[in-house]
Amino acid sequence: MADRGLHPPIETAALAAGLGTALHRAGLPVSPDHAARLAEALRLVPPTERAALYWACRVVFVSRQQHLALFDAVFSAVFDGRLDPAENRGDPTAPPAIGSETRTKSTPPTNRPAGAPEPQPDRPPAPLPGTDSADSENDGPERDAILALASGDEHLHEIAFANLDPDELARLRRLVARIVLATPSRLSRRTHPSRHSRDRLDVARTVRAAQRTGGDPITLHYARRRPKPRRLVLLCDVSGSMEPYTRVFLTLLQGAASGAQAEAFVFSTRLTRLTRQLAIRDPDQALAQASTTATDWAGGTRLAASIRRFIDDFGRRGLARGAVIVLFSDGWAQDDPADVDAQMARLRRLAHRIVWVNPRKAAADYEPLVGGMAAALPYCDAFVSGHSYAALLEVAAAIRGDPAASARPSVTIQQRTP
Repeated sequence: MADRGLHPPIETAALAAGLGTALHRAGLPVSPDHAARLAEALRLVPPTERAALYWACRVVFVSRQQHLALFDAVFSAVFDGRLDPAENRGDPTAPPAIGSETRTKSTPPTNRPAGAPEPQPDRPPAPLPGTDSADSENDGPERDAILALASGDEHLHEIAFANLDPDELARLRRLVARIVLATPSRLSRRTHPSRHSRDRLDVARTVRAAQRTGGDPITLHYARRRPKPRRLVLLCDVSGSMEPYTRVFLTLLQGAASGAQAEAFVFSTRLTRLTRQLAIRDPDQALAQASTTATDWAGGTRLAASIRRFIDDFGRRGLARGAVIVLFSDGWAQDDPADVDAQMARLRRLAHRIVWVNPRKAAADYEPLVGGMAAALPYCDAFVSGHSYAALLEVAAAIRGDPAASARPSVTIQQRTP
């Protein structure tokens, strides 16, 4: 039996970054945040054996069942094939791990089809991704397998949506559909029992308990308010100036409406609510229904009028109160900037957080000095571009409220005090 223990000392940050890079190149939706979480987990609870390392990495990097086989293959190749993922998770039908020729040689498979080639002889293990290796002789079938699994969509991450051809755009939409939008939590009015005296006194439970002791409140009961995620509201500009980005943004809206129960609106010359249409699980069907519902597609932009309609018809009734509001627009509006300022001030008083996504911000010389964009910026908590897949990850971070996502190195935004 091969030694499955780890070989200390090990640099957790380098290990997490290297494995995250390998998984990302293989096509899994792995971000630097995943690697950071893995490094923190390994720092807090150092694994004492290879199986423990496998489970720690799997919990951090794998969120869907269909990603499991690819994760197992990359993990096995990265760690020299000395881990059998199927053995660790009790799955006898899983495919053999990449780089597991040593085990295959000692225990020949019984279900190998007739005529299949015999296992190849042992080869040196592949180096850990991110480490320098001057020995090119280690590039064997294991390394080739990782390269074969590498995603062809990685080069699309930094390309602006407007520069993609139809085939690349279709592939990128599949990547965008995997982005998870999560909002900060808030305390709801519902409570649950608590044993800590620092929480508030649950008078009703205490009185009921006192009835069993002759009216004397011998035992005090406490309650704590339940946390719940804040509502997410997405408003997307579908005017003519936003057309190169609209389809990708709507894919993001569709994923949020169907997965995170977000509220979705589009606007051009008027506002249209598309929450019901975009909540359909099939992205193509959802976008088809959305396009037929919004009749002012690719028209002009009435920014102030659309925000006013949202506040009057939906926002003041509770949809915007305490919510995270995300506006996808380049700010090229036909409205008077003073009207945009007035409506954004109303929206600011209702929302918990406002995130503005403007693909024009990606330009090196962009400065929002005039028009609706200049009027709206003082009321925004974050200003991001969202012009590419990598930039959409910044949008997700801004929605979560990450401090780094609100940094604006090229644009100074006046913050309004509540």
